[in-house]
This record gives sequence, structure tokens and C-alpha cells, in this order.
Amino acid sequence: MQQGRWTDSDAGILILRITLAINLFLNGWPKVVEGVEGQMGLLAANGIPGVFMYFVYVSEIVAPVLLVLGLFTRLSAVSVIITMVVVFYVLPIPFFGLNQFGGWNKEGQLFFLAVGAALFFTGAGRYRIGDMSNRHWLLD
Repeated sequence: MQQGRWTDSDAGILILRITLAINLFLNGWPKVVEGVEGQMGLLAANGIPGVFMYFVYVSEIVAPVLLVLGLFTRLSAVSVIITMVVVFYVLPIPFFGLNQFGGWNKEGQLFFLAVGAALFFTGAGRYRIGDMSNRHWLLD
């Protein structure tokens, strides 16, 4: 099958990587500035040790940088997926409720989860830093 000249799936993957990275970083930066200690209670109230809140620095600060560079994309995506599954579980808003604008309460988390899953399956694509051709697929 011949692809059209406007078809470039690697460019699409790059756009997904950058979009996810920007959104994650913007969510994570206030946690760097203000800390996560105040949010540890939310995890503890749901039976998860509060110290796991520090994992958010990996998924919302380190992972976005790696995603933009195209390094360890699949591992970064796994960290995002894990974080979003936990957020779905602990966020104290109704799962099936709508927000004041008529959108689903958890649509942001679903976006992060879905794009993270897509990047897990696709990898970084062609546009990335360095040659990962000799590495294990999980490290792509």
C-alpha cells in the first residue's frame, strides 16, 4: 500500500509526545513549587502509602522531558499510565459525573491515560534524540 505524501505517522507520534509532555509538565510544575506533602493524605485515605506521591515527580516532570527527547518513551508512558490509574482511583469526584461545563469529570485523566497507552504501543517514532535500534523494545 502506498502512503500519500501527507502521511507521516512519525510526525503524528511526535505531536502526541509533545502534547502529552506539555500537559503533564504543566500539571507537575505546581507540585515542584509547592510540594506534594499536602496531597499525600489523599493517597493515604485510599490505602496507598503517601510516600508514593513522590512518584508524581517521575511521571509529571522527568517523563515529559524524556518524551520530548524521545528517550525511554515506553517507560515514560508506563509511568503516566500508572499515575493515571491511581488518579482515577483516588480523585474524590464522581466517576460518571459532569463538570460545570458539561464535560466528563475525568476527561483530563482519560486523555493522559489514552495518549500514554498509545505511546507505549508506538514507541518514540523516528523523530527522537539518539539511535535506539540496538536497545530492548521497552527502552525505546
